[in-house]
Amino acid sequence: NCKMSILKKRIKLRGSKGALEEKVLFDTGASYSFIKKEIAEKLANLELLPEEMEFQTAENGRKIVARNRISINFYINGDRFSDEFIVLDEISENVIIGVVTLQKWRMKLDFENEEIIYDKRVTRLLLI
Repeated sequence: NCKMSILKKRIKLRGSKGALEEKVLFDTGASYSFIKKEIAEKLANLELLPEEMEFQTAENGRKIVARNRISINFYINGDRFSDEFIVLDEISENVIIGVVTLQKWRMKLDFENEEIIYDKRVTRLLLI
């Protein structure tokens, strides 16, 4: 019985163009957070990356090149988080939240209870 490093949750996403609910894959094996192009275009205007990024997929070392990103908010239990999502045409899931976002918001995945654990204090908006 191997430990999963992924968790799926239906959450709300909000960008400058609109909002929608999606089943999101929280994946400790993914470096960045990713979003399928057709979903990204509904949420926000795509922004060109300063330079292309190449990602290796799990399937036989296949590589995918990313040229765009979007910044969006996402909501867990009513709490708002935000981050940059790399836009990809070919992606297995509509939305993947990866390690960079999990670390930024100090989130931990509780696989047994299928929950995302975080300290509510990190969701407070502070200007220091």
